[in-house]
Parts: sequence; structure tokens; C-alpha cells
Amino acid sequence: MGRKVWMISAGRIPLRSTGREPENTSRDELCFLNVGYREAQVKVTLFYADREPVGPYKLDIPPRRIRRVRVNNLINPEAPPLDTDYGAVIESNVPIVVQFERTDTSESKPAMSPMMAFAT
Repeated sequence: MGRKVWMISAGRIPLRSTGREPENTSRDELCFLNVGYREAQVKVTLFYADREPVGPYKLDIPPRRIRRVRVNNLINPEAPPLDTDYGAVIESNVPIVVQFERTDTSESKPAMSPMMAFAT
């Protein structure tokens, strides 16, 4: 169940945050679901408007589990810049489901925007 390639076109980690960290840090998150019986080895590549893509960021999703990953916390090969538009291609060795979510705490009331990634 799921797909091996997913895409996100509307990434942008908000620059400002209010409240306590890390729970109130503005962020983009990738939410993975692996319902299979094999570990998913996932590669995330980020694309920008004015420079070459960066990646792959390598992640493992255990079989029959979910995993949430803050894009803000992707560090290797380099940390994504804040307040910069990006897109992502997510490739997995086994079928998975990917959801994208933004939490913006720059205002006094946080805003959340969950959306499904596009699967091919």
C-alpha cells in the first residue's frame, strides 16, 4: 500500500516562531506511513528556485510504523534555509504514504496546514 515516489511543491519553513522551543518552533514536517513488512529506506531531495538541489537526506522508516520528521532538523548534507521556497522529491525502496504538514507559530495563534504529497 502506498507509492515509492512522492513530491511536495509548497515547502517553506517559517522564519519566526513564538513560544517555547522546541514544541512551538515553526516548522515543516514530513509524516511517513510504512504499512509493509520491510523497512523503508527513504531519500529526500530538496529543490530550490535559485540553486542546485540538495540531498539526498536519508531516513529509515521501520516496518508497520509511522515516523514524523521535521524538515528543520534535516542537517546532512546541509540544513535547509528558513523562509525560502523549496520543493521535495521523496523516494523509497518500498511503497509508503507521505503527508506534509506546516506549523506556523509566528503569530500568537499557531496555524497548521496538513496536505498530502503528490504520488507518482
